[in-house]
Amino acid sequence: MSAGSLIRAARESVEGLPRAFWWLWASTLVNRLGAFVATFMALYLTLERGYSASFAGLVAALHGLGGVVSSLAAGVMTDRLGRRPTMLAANLATAGSVALLGFMEHPAAIAAVAMLVGMASNASRPAVSAMLADIVPPEDRVRAFALNYWAINLGFAISSVAAGFVAEYSYLAGFLGEAALTLVCAVLVYVKLPESRPAAEAGAGGGAAGGAGAAGPEVSLGTVLRDGRFMGVVGLSFLISMIFMQGSVGLPVAMGAAGFTPGEYGLAICVNGVMIVLLQIPVTRFIEHRDPRRLLVLSALLAGWGFALTAFAGPLWAYALTVAVWTLAEIVNSPTQMELVVRLSPVQGRGRYQGMYTMSWSVAALVAPLMAGYVVDEFGAAWLWGSAGVLGTVAAGGYWLLMRRLPARGAAAAESAAAPVKPAPARAGAAAAAADA
Repeated sequence: MSAGSLIRAARESVEGLPRAFWWLWASTLVNRLGAFVATFMALYLTLERGYSASFAGLVAALHGLGGVVSSLAAGVMTDRLGRRPTMLAANLATAGSVALLGFMEHPAAIAAVAMLVGMASNASRPAVSAMLADIVPPEDRVRAFALNYWAINLGFAISSVAAGFVAEYSYLAGFLGEAALTLVCAVLVYVKLPESRPAAEAGAGGGAAGGAGAAGPEVSLGTVLRDGRFMGVVGLSFLISMIFMQGSVGLPVAMGAAGFTPGEYGLAICVNGVMIVLLQIPVTRFIEHRDPRRLLVLSALLAGWGFALTAFAGPLWAYALTVAVWTLAEIVNSPTQMELVVRLSPVQGRGRYQGMYTMSWSVAALVAPLMAGYVVDEFGAAWLWGSAGVLGTVAAGGYWLLMRRLPARGAAAAESAAAPVKPAPARAGAAAAAADA
């Protein structure tokens, strides 16, 4: 492909998206440039503090439990108070709790504050996804989700290497650096992002075909739970999440036990971010109009067996190669599954639906560290990687069965949110967030 063709392809990948999307994209990039706690917590606890892999797994699980607690509440806040105030509150809380975590000394205090960090950092996710679905037309959403995921990993590729070397000198500097960049993200949200929450009347009549079918304000958490098709997607997302979580939980512990330094782990895992930065956009252009059923099955197999190959890794380059395999699964899975979630979500319930979907990742963040720490301590890392292969195979079979009942992309009835929605006036007061219709 010529340089002109590459430039034209890049331009076509980013053109036509609304201005608000790019400010949302910028806030995501800044946030991920400061990523430290989720990536290096296991190494911090085992190498810097001298705790066992099981304790590191427990702390990471509490971090995940915080996300479980906040996911549904943040989804309700996103629908009731709005996307912008939810993101702003979540970023401010994340900055404060991350900075506090860096100063904790007692094991119980570390565990408790790690849970607060999990609650705060996870709370913005339903709002970000709901805002993206609000402001981007349906035909551009796969591309928009891919670009947002690209921003996440562009930041991750930079921060994983830089923070890995920072950690060799001062973990506290890593915690404070993440807190500072999260504050910058909060400022971007406050200054540049308009509220996009649809007015109640805009959602009347339902959402995407195959969604819960509730109109406007009638959408509740009960509506989401009764949507069997959507909850099937949530369950499969949990299995996939259990696999991907091992990149930041099982992999650093296993590499640390094998004698690798935090910097070497950072070099291996940065392959993930670099590949996504280089390949996410061209791969998305290739897959965005293809059958999501086959894409999700393929991504599940690549994820499971990519991690399973880690059992045979020895030198650093071999670990990096396994990271490359399961990174391909991420590149395919993320925009495909996020677009599917939006298709199944009624407009007025996007926050709650996104909150439930986010909770699948949060529950995995709770369970995966416990499983990883226990398996590594009791049986060895090879058993952990074999379990990942099994989970990937089960998830692939689940996607194949579930997606047989779903219409192919484009075959569903017209979405009620095809046109830009009318923003709703902001609602004030804690009562609006506390009650769930």
